[in-house]
Amino acid sequence: MRIGELAKRSNCDVETVRFYEREGLLDAPAREDNGYRRYAEAHVVQLNFIRHCRSLDMGLPDVHLLRNFQANPALACDEINELIDRQIDRIHQQVVSLRALEQQLHTLRDTCKANHQSDECGIMRTLTSAAEGDECSCHPAAQPG
Repeated sequence: MRIGELAKRSNCDVETVRFYEREGLLDAPAREDNGYRRYAEAHVVQLNFIRHCRSLDMGLPDVHLLRNFQANPALACDEINELIDRQIDRIHQQVVSLRALEQQLHTLRDTCKANHQSDECGIMRTLTSAAEGDECSCHPAAQPG
């Protein structure tokens, strides 16, 4: 199959296929006499595997590692488990950060409870004041340790 069909079957664009091929994540395809790439069914599986890993927010180095395990099925999976544990920890930290950001935005939102002109809006006043170097309610000053 040609690159367009591979992309369509994996629900991505042609540029995504080319990118993964350049990154060494997708095996190089055979070439036809006219130079066109000729992809096989195995490329569909590889591309779907890569895209599934990426949908789990795995970085390219981790996908490389997993593709290596895919190509070498006799390897022990300890490193795979460690990779997933690191990914879980990273996601947990993102959740903590997002919760803190959500609280900051609620605090900022609480500065304006009515419909005002923008020059009277508590949100705009807080953002402008912070831009001028003042403390803001959504980013309280660090407590001395």
